[in-house]
Amino acid sequence: MASPPPPIGGEDLAFPASAVDESFPAFLVARDGNSVVCGVSMLVLDDLPPGEVVIEVDWSAVNFKDAMVTRPGNRVARTSPLVPGVDLVGRVVASVDPSIAIGADVIAHGYDLGVARHGGFARYARVPSGWVVPLPIGLSARHAAALGTAGFTAALSLRRLEEHGLTPGAGPVLVTGASGGVGGMAVALCASRGYDVVASTGRLAERQYLLGLGASEVIGRDELIIDPERTLGPERWAGAIDCVGGATLSAVLRSLRYGGAVAASGLTGGSSFESTVYPFIVRNASLLGIDTVQTPIDERTAVWSEMAATFPTERIDSLIEFFPTERIDSLIEGEVDLDGLPAVLESILAGQVRGRMLVRPGRWRPPEARYGTTGEGRPPSTGPLQQEKSSRIA
Repeated sequence: MASPPPPIGGEDLAFPASAVDESFPAFLVARDGNSVVCGVSMLVLDDLPPGEVVIEVDWSAVNFKDAMVTRPGNRVARTSPLVPGVDLVGRVVASVDPSIAIGADVIAHGYDLGVARHGGFARYARVPSGWVVPLPIGLSARHAAALGTAGFTAALSLRRLEEHGLTPGAGPVLVTGASGGVGGMAVALCASRGYDVVASTGRLAERQYLLGLGASEVIGRDELIIDPERTLGPERWAGAIDCVGGATLSAVLRSLRYGGAVAASGLTGGSSFESTVYPFIVRNASLLGIDTVQTPIDERTAVWSEMAATFPTERIDSLIEFFPTERIDSLIEGEVDLDGLPAVLESILAGQVRGRMLVRPGRWRPPEARYGTTGEGRPPSTGPLQQEKSSRIA
């Protein structure tokens, strides 16, 4: 698989000074000894990593990986300080690549964004031109952000299963971790393509939500394990999209139908799993790894075009989480600004957020603009991650 093109030097690329605000807000995560400090900081263009394209970020979205980089001792963040945000959608404000026009609406996600270089939780991002996907016709910027890495992962998973031979008439398709971002996207996408989707979740209270996305049946994660004393379980699934890993992936493998495959992309249930060789040598099962970080740009662009053409847009809004407004003052329905991120990140780590939470970096205003110099009306901090300027996580 081809590697993404390396960014080329930053200081020798002359961007017009007027293209970017003199300073702009970013949600910054920094290591401080054994702790991690998170909060909104003001950056300038020179703080951004090198690249040929500067994007004004209209939308980002919160992913599990974004939450992981806020944990002390995590192995996800590869630099400090770091602006998280593995997704971003916005408008090109400066470009030295003639193939990417100023004013173009674009998408960038994966590669090193939000992990080894500053990502989408800032008003501006600078990226290599080889990472930029044009916003497909027919897809709004907001819907593209709602799809984001989660939707892309679901679409790439289904693409791999169909390349393996899966068709709508082959039998039920299982989606694990269905209440999460990738899982919900997979349920909606597979159902829209005519598949009989069985959604597995550890939160059965989300049953109506999942049925509304198109699932024909909703089951608890414990229902995946049948006849545990046997080497192989009954043949149940023509295919599966596993967003969980761990014991769940083990259970899926032992219950695939003959010739079936599971596309695995998640590890919220554990990074290791146990299996015998029997699913592979007795039932001709396949385990398909789904990586969305290093996906070549040509396939990345093609998948986004497919999503724009086939994803049920009427269901995208159903996937945008409506977070409890009493927890975050800056919340606007399923959207937060930079100050709203800490509580959302905390809740994602706790498994309390379904669907997608969108981020609008450009909506952030400094505290004095929101509350005045006296601070009257400023909400009190309700947890270690919700301080106005920064938070220390030990």
